[in-house]
Amino acid sequence: MKVEESIDVGGRIKQESALKSFVRENLSTLSIAGVFILICLFFGFMTDTFLSFSNSSNIIIQIAPNIIVAVMMTFVITTGGIDLSVGSILALASALAATLLSIGAGSFVTLISVIAAGLLVGLVNGYVVAYHGIPPLIVTLASMIYVRGLALMITGGYSIAIMGEDWIVSLGQDRILGVPIPVFLSVFIVTLGIVFLRYTRYGNYVTGIGANEESVRRSGVSTKKVKLITYMLSGGSAALAGLIIAARLGSGSSNIGNMFELDIIAAVVLGGTALFGGAGTIIGSVIGVALIGVIQNGLTLMHVSPYIIQIVEGFVLLLAVIINIRVFGKKS
Repeated sequence: MKVEESIDVGGRIKQESALKSFVRENLSTLSIAGVFILICLFFGFMTDTFLSFSNSSNIIIQIAPNIIVAVMMTFVITTGGIDLSVGSILALASALAATLLSIGAGSFVTLISVIAAGLLVGLVNGYVVAYHGIPPLIVTLASMIYVRGLALMITGGYSIAIMGEDWIVSLGQDRILGVPIPVFLSVFIVTLGIVFLRYTRYGNYVTGIGANEESVRRSGVSTKKVKLITYMLSGGSAALAGLIIAARLGSGSSNIGNMFELDIIAAVVLGGTALFGGAGTIIGSVIGVALIGVIQNGLTLMHVSPYIIQIVEGFVLLLAVIINIRVFGKKS
């Protein structure tokens, strides 16, 4: 009897210690999840339509492209970098897709061209950052400017309607089993992100570079190549998101994506990815995107001025940075 009791107590102690370890390792993600629930309850109480099925579906569709970009931004920030060009790549992809479809290029050519454009911008960013040692803030800020200029040059500053029945339009408008295709794509990319960040050598290298790049380099890993690939994938994800948005709206515009990069960075940092690298969480980034999307949607339903919403978003970003530095500063 005493032996059974001791085994039972030992098992409970192990379970409690595993639970404490899980909570400690995922405290930032669990905290932001709790904040997300509280904010949802707040907007549900303040408005009649926030918790409705139609509004919830609308939020999910709206944030799906953001989630796709946030997954790869998580990798970039985990390496200790940052990518300010994703909003401009989004606009370039949207403008390029609409232009190609309007001249009859076809869905396949449009898809390949748009993704290739995003990968190319990411390649330039990654090459200059990794092989020339220029700070990513400066490199991607420059990219943000010239890529936006390219998008404006393509469209002349106007929106271009997407006409015809090209299958690529289904990326933004069709559903599978009642679920929008952008949601399926975002879930697929989130799953890939989790697997690659947590269970592959590439993910280990990304985390290691952010924590101590020199030690990773001395172990024989080409840290420059890892960074190059990471920025390329970031550019590709932004291009895919821009394509989805253009397909959903039925038009391409060089003016979309303003401040998009800041929303994504805020979401990733809020979710628990270390701002200066060394730790990243895909699930946390998804929750961060959802939180910002919910705040924007809830304030809009409350008829709050768009200018006030922008102020709130700015404070959310500032708060995210302060909390992130405090949390990961203590850990370091």
